[in-house]
Amino acid sequence: MTPVHEDLCTRPATELAALLRDGQVSARELMDAHLDRIDQLNPGLNAIVTLDADGARAAADAADAALAAGEDVGPLHGLPVAHKDTHLTGGMRTTFGSPLHADTVPAHDELVVARLRAAGAIRVGKTNTPEFAAGSHTFNTVFGVTHNPYRHGLSAGGSSGGAAASLAAGLVPLAEGGDMGGSLRNPAAFNNVVGLRPTPGRVPSHPAAVGWSQMQVQGPLGRTVADVALQLSALAGPDPRVPISLGDDGASFAAALPERLDGLRIGWAPDLGGRIPVDPAILEVLGASVRVFEDLGARVDEACPDLTDAQQVFEVLRSWQFQATFGERVRRTPESFKESIRWNVEVGAKLTGADVGRAELAHTKLYERVVAWFDRYDVLLAPTTQVLPFPVEVEYPTEVAGVPQEDYLGWMRSCTLITPTGCPALSVPGGFTADGLPVGLQVVGPPRGDRRVLEVGHAFEQATGFGRRRPPLG
Repeated sequence: MTPVHEDLCTRPATELAALLRDGQVSARELMDAHLDRIDQLNPGLNAIVTLDADGARAAADAADAALAAGEDVGPLHGLPVAHKDTHLTGGMRTTFGSPLHADTVPAHDELVVARLRAAGAIRVGKTNTPEFAAGSHTFNTVFGVTHNPYRHGLSAGGSSGGAAASLAAGLVPLAEGGDMGGSLRNPAAFNNVVGLRPTPGRVPSHPAAVGWSQMQVQGPLGRTVADVALQLSALAGPDPRVPISLGDDGASFAAALPERLDGLRIGWAPDLGGRIPVDPAILEVLGASVRVFEDLGARVDEACPDLTDAQQVFEVLRSWQFQATFGERVRRTPESFKESIRWNVEVGAKLTGADVGRAELAHTKLYERVVAWFDRYDVLLAPTTQVLPFPVEVEYPTEVAGVPQEDYLGWMRSCTLITPTGCPALSVPGGFTADGLPVGLQVVGPPRGDRRVLEVGHAFEQATGFGRRRPPLG
């Protein structure tokens, strides 16, 4: 690999977008550099599981011709992108990590894919995901496991693990994913990249089986906060087919981000108010990193909103949604689904209307308490994950900091307790352990405060430079 290719494959997407618009690099040159890197590194990572090199090169040539002809091009013009393998891509295989869909080729792009294409991004392929995106460790029986670029043999997280590993390894400058219980945030932390769970409705999802749900969202991943903001500017905006979509235009998210946080009021909750155990190595790293915010002009207190019933709300609404989405298929062919999906469906099938009603009442009270807390604080800081990347042979951690976990969701509560609040949450590189494993810092803002978490994450990123530490790859 040439030094030029190395440089192109590790630069921020914002810089690459400027080089493309100014004609300093062609879309074809950029695409060839990334395809070369995929050839070199992906066999050891298994991050990209479907690749269309010929189609990507042809699209890059067309993008160069459009720019040369003076046509209007989008904000993501010429940037390679890989789509999560749960997102429908017209004419390209979409497996959901399941043998049931190993040969499924959708006729049309779903909305998140279509918006990236309309903004000028060029589809390279699909990124690996757990079966039907269930769980925060990326493995399935169709493609196998994805490895962490920072240490082969360790998990890349999930469910957007292939996407985050692709970004960290320089295989693509843009990727996207989905998040119910941390699937954008967890892999961002494990791979030292940036992942945003937007406010529900900020990035409309269509088609969606449960269109009114605010649990599952789609959103961007990138190597920098500015890259995530740029991608969000293309993904955000209303769609009349999506009942919860927000009406704000996404273009404002691409505006310059500040590097100071003077006067900001920050609550730091290392264990979310005593509700989660966390690996001491993570707390050691983040305890030192959080002090950076005081240098940036912010006031930091140890404080956490009252998250009473957040776990119950998440578990009930998640199980109800799994039952609604997968119930009939699981009952028809249970052997076609992994055990954790069957378990979620079984729990959902046992719920009564009263159970769901109680969860919705608690959900409303939780939201009101969190909104009131944000009258006193501008953002909440917490660990993104409770554990460090673990061996790929382990399906999920069964204990955290010596505390046994009840089920496969237990080790993800640092994210799942935030999901039902309706708050946007950003995972930004938060530092490294003594032996070189990345740690993520979660920045949570008030509902619809997506711009605020981007501003806070960017200032921290610029002050620390943790995100610039690349994995030890060839």
